[in-house]
Amino acid sequence: MKTQAIMAAAFASTLVVASPAIAQDRAGWPDNFTVGTASQGGTYFAYGSGWANFVAESLGVSGGAEITGGPMQNMALVHTGDLKFGLTTMGPARESMDGNSPLAPGMKMDNVCAMFPMYETPFSVTALSSSGITSISDIPDGATIGFGPAGSTSDTYFPRMMETLGVDFKRRNGSWSDLGGQLQDGLIDVVAFAAGIPIPAVSQLEVQTDVNIIGMTDAEAKKVTDAFPVSEFVIPASTYQSLDEPSRVVSMWNFAMVNCDMPESFVYEITKLTMEQNDRMVSIHKAARNSIPENYKKNNVLPWHPGAARWFNENGYTIEKSKIK
Repeated sequence: MKTQAIMAAAFASTLVVASPAIAQDRAGWPDNFTVGTASQGGTYFAYGSGWANFVAESLGVSGGAEITGGPMQNMALVHTGDLKFGLTTMGPARESMDGNSPLAPGMKMDNVCAMFPMYETPFSVTALSSSGITSISDIPDGATIGFGPAGSTSDTYFPRMMETLGVDFKRRNGSWSDLGGQLQDGLIDVVAFAAGIPIPAVSQLEVQTDVNIIGMTDAEAKKVTDAFPVSEFVIPASTYQSLDEPSRVVSMWNFAMVNCDMPESFVYEITKLTMEQNDRMVSIHKAARNSIPENYKKNNVLPWHPGAARWFNENGYTIEKSKIK
């Protein structure tokens, strides 16, 4: 599970060293930290690298983001301590906790703790307008569909959803940016995105070509929510230029996570910083509008880190002792 740290100046994941913040209990704090995100062109990378920058600047600890395969790999890397922080969705988190991760079958990744809620990940389909594909039922038999990086939330769940909806397809993996380019070049027929909105790769596609952003019918949404750990979600029409009206899809919640052995005071300060400055988080990515304390109840999978739980309990959000690692 060796990964490659990306600290490019073109991205907000650039390594940051800031002057120390006001005095805190810093016993055991690391000299630096890295956040596991996902591929470039996706929301995880934009959100995670910007958040790492924010924390580093505010707390005076060197920090940055790392490109990974997404939630499944992040769970494994944080569990083993190869990374101290990561981003995950609740479905892959549950499978990893139960020992059902395809990356390490049988390994129960239980040294991962929740830190704060991020946002919902909608599952949506994008095709070129020139393809004539305007609904899921329009996807032709044998179509090549891009499902994102191998092991990502989309790659884990979207193929199964498509099979449940009766779609016959060929599977393609790659970064969201790469798959967006392949769609534009006619090398694949559809991209099945699962990422916080607006998805950078979709916004870029809209600028370069005409696309259809495809939702689900009532029957399709019911069939998928009955079969998978997702709920119905509506993408507002204002999210993309290509939407004339709201688009009904399904979604899954995301949480920031941390290795459970990280110092309580460090995690407390990071949670406090993130939960008390939502305006700054929204400036990093619009999906952070849902990165608010009230959504802590959306975690029904991971145990809470003591540092994170202390902040929530001090601020009127009850996390029971039985749910704290």
